[in-house]
Amino acid sequence: MVATPQLGHTQALEANTAHGHEAHQHAAGEKTYVCPMHPEETSHEPGSRCPKCNMFLVEQETETNEKSLTAGHEQKTYVCPMHPEETSHEPGSRCPKCNMFLVEQETETNEKSLTAGHEQKTYVCPMHPEETSHEPGSRCPKCNMFLVAEEEEESTSTKVEPEMDHSQHDPLAQAKPAPLTGEPSIKYVCPMHAHIVSDVPGTCPICGMNLEKVEMSADAQQIEIDVSGSMQQALALKVAKAEKDTLWKFVQTVGQIGYDESQINHVHARVNGWIEKLAIDSVGDKITKGQLLYEIYSPDLINAQDDYLLALSSLQSSKESRNYQDLVRKAGLRLELLGMNQAQIKQLAKTKQTQYRVPFYAKTDGIVKALTVRDGMYIQPATEVMSVVDLSKVWVIADVFENEQSWLAIGQPTEVSVPAMDLKGIEGKIDYIYPELDPVTRSLRVRIVLANNEVALRPNTLAKIEIYGGPNEDVLVIPQEALIQTGKENRVIVKQGDGSFLARKVTVGMMSQGKAEILSGIEEGEQVVTSGQFLLDSEASLKGSLMRLSSGHQH
Repeated sequence: MVATPQLGHTQALEANTAHGHEAHQHAAGEKTYVCPMHPEETSHEPGSRCPKCNMFLVEQETETNEKSLTAGHEQKTYVCPMHPEETSHEPGSRCPKCNMFLVEQETETNEKSLTAGHEQKTYVCPMHPEETSHEPGSRCPKCNMFLVAEEEEESTSTKVEPEMDHSQHDPLAQAKPAPLTGEPSIKYVCPMHAHIVSDVPGTCPICGMNLEKVEMSADAQQIEIDVSGSMQQALALKVAKAEKDTLWKFVQTVGQIGYDESQINHVHARVNGWIEKLAIDSVGDKITKGQLLYEIYSPDLINAQDDYLLALSSLQSSKESRNYQDLVRKAGLRLELLGMNQAQIKQLAKTKQTQYRVPFYAKTDGIVKALTVRDGMYIQPATEVMSVVDLSKVWVIADVFENEQSWLAIGQPTEVSVPAMDLKGIEGKIDYIYPELDPVTRSLRVRIVLANNEVALRPNTLAKIEIYGGPNEDVLVIPQEALIQTGKENRVIVKQGDGSFLARKVTVGMMSQGKAEILSGIEEGEQVVTSGQFLLDSEASLKGSLMRLSSGHQH
């Protein structure tokens, strides 16, 4: 490379420019920011975060700044953010307990110099806004949290708490959880950050609040809750004693009155013909046995009658021949099978006159359930003229829940009430239990037979039914409302003699008449909470979660 006057002049300009830029930076006092947890991470940009732990980088004091600041001013004090009792006057010092960098503590001189030309700052508690102070670093006298600047409250409320790894520096994280033995364990938990759990009392490293004492039992079935007397009154807690009693297999349900299907009689003509006279007016008419129902003109019946009269005439002319006797018997049987009764056949043999309009009579008492013919209609054997039902007995079809089907047996006594008709205490019994459940309602149908001599029970009426089963004697029972049923398990809240409460798992047997049988979990004479137990159970669930948290891993 050839040295020329122009090149030499250019190099001199670049050197002066670089020297001037360096002097400008030195005069401006460029600051360096360093991570308190990872000193190797530095930056010159204010507000930067550590790429490893996401903490804000803090300003690193240089020797020049330190000398210039301490030359004519009061000596600065540096304090540990985690352990305020650890202080030093040397910048860049570390805490001997958690190894964190000590940060500068504002002094009165600095505070005065800061507030000389500016408005004095006010610090307020995030939890109790009524607690304020003008002293930086102050704590709330109620919850012990650090007070924050009032103008910064909005920004701090929206600021996301950085995730910090305190596994190596936080003494609370080094506290080992107590072993899960039968003895109750004592834990100290932050009210604001439930994941901060310690075996020793202290303050929360995040918000500075005092850790609250929590007593937990290692037994998963017993979690103790302490409730003051005034709080018990405010919650309106009610208790009941677990005691021995007799539980009856008592089923209370609803049903519907229906016809006794074995008493329904369908009336059909066994010949083709025409209805000449209908003696029944409408559905619901009451009929008696032997009452005229209708008269029919049928060529088949006329021919059958003529054949019967011819057989009788032949028998008389043959002087009682056996062959003609059998012929008369078959002709009479034919008339009977076609619908004529014995009285009509005898009347025909006596009068020797064929009936062109043959009457038919009711065979039983009952009520007309259906009527499908009218005068003059042509009918066939497939045509149902009418149906008659006897209401001296009725069926009640009751629906029983699926879990109560094991309580039922044929012959069990029942009581039926019909509120719409003001009928009560009608005694009956289970006649039949249907073999399958209703696929929609998941209920089991039960048939009850009731006497209805006065025809007071009307079909299709709703009824209330009480079914009585056998007794389950000398069992431990509690009120059913004391149970806390979660689907996976059943729990109760038991009141201790000292006023504290325990949440226990219980095994439940039969439930009937508002009482529940307890197979295991509590003893006779213990008191269970029947009102307000869900609030206590919520507290117990929280403590159980803390217990599992502390026993599963460390923070």
